Amino acid sequence: MNNSTLDGKTIKTWKHHLQDEIDASFLYKHLAVMVDNEKNKKIYLSLSAVEDKHVAVWKDLLEKNHVKLGPDKPSFKANSLYHLSKRFGYSFLTKLMLKEEATEVKSYIGLYNASPAGPTKNIALKLATDSAEHANKLMSSGGITEEPWHNSESGGLLRNIVYGFNDGLTANFGLIAGVIGAGALPHIILVSGIAGMIADSLSMGASGYLAAVSEKEVFEHEKSMEADEIKLMPELETEELALIYEAKGMEREEAVRRAVEAMKNPGQVLNEKVREELGMTENLSSPLKEGWITGTATAIGAIIPIVPFFFFHGAMAVWISLTIAMLAHFGVGAARSFFTGRGIFRSGFDMFIVGMGVAAIGYFIGEIVSKLVQ
Repeated sequence: MNNSTLDGKTIKTWKHHLQDEIDASFLYKHLAVMVDNEKNKKIYLSLSAVEDKHVAVWKDLLEKNHVKLGPDKPSFKANSLYHLSKRFGYSFLTKLMLKEEATEVKSYIGLYNASPAGPTKNIALKLATDSAEHANKLMSSGGITEEPWHNSESGGLLRNIVYGFNDGLTANFGLIAGVIGAGALPHIILVSGIAGMIADSLSMGASGYLAAVSEKEVFEHEKSMEADEIKLMPELETEELALIYEAKGMEREEAVRRAVEAMKNPGQVLNEKVREELGMTENLSSPLKEGWITGTATAIGAIIPIVPFFFFHGAMAVWISLTIAMLAHFGVGAARSFFTGRGIFRSGFDMFIVGMGVAAIGYFIGEIVSKLVQ
């Protein structure tokens, strides 16, 4: 039983960090055995030695707070990664270790910000710096240039239009096919299609709004994290800035000089690193505008299979709806190719097949349900 004065949450957090360091040391030793390159072997052994020091730091801190500890053993996760790497090779494990180091950077910066002045705060700063350096060593050995603890994915307005249109078209056409399969009267088909269009456009509009809000929050979070790194790890950030300048063709000495000079203006460095290192730019479009555009695009896509039922009845309306819906599916698939990089025809044909599949499934489900409820 622990006699520590620490609260249970703190003990759990500290033990979690201790286990992470034990696992990291174990896996770095394993990497050192797997690689043939002597340079990388030395890197992994040195990383393992640093992780062992981290283990000692956490054990000392926990023991000083009268927390009883068991023997140092790698976790089930670490053992699983060990066996998987034996099957898939050391590069598989290297990438996973890079992600782990990235997670530790985030975690230790968060611990630093949440801790009052004292040993824990100092330890968090030291370990965040070490984890960032470890990640950089892994990145340099793997030819990676973007810091892995940042998420720089973002969406565009045009993409929202295409995907909103696609969702409205596919979902509502599937709904109409189901109602047709159920043998509904023409006015029921029309009412169902209009209701589906309204519901789907409102849903997608809300999703577009929330996605835009989340994107802004991600940008602010990543920018804040980069600001913390500049403040807490200026030497490391100066080196990374110099590497960015070198990558642009600048000589090493000049790159270092420029980086040192630039670090005198943290605000300017922050903007430059967010732009150059993370590849992120602030989305100036308002979430409300993005939600409105996404919802409208969805409504336009959803109304396409409904239009024939305003002017025609029976089989003619069904066939016209199917034809224009399939053409629209092909068109939206071709438009998606600009984001996916696939060929226009292949992407359009794939979307055509998806549309046909959704229609067929919707039709047969509608037919089955109508027979069950009769």
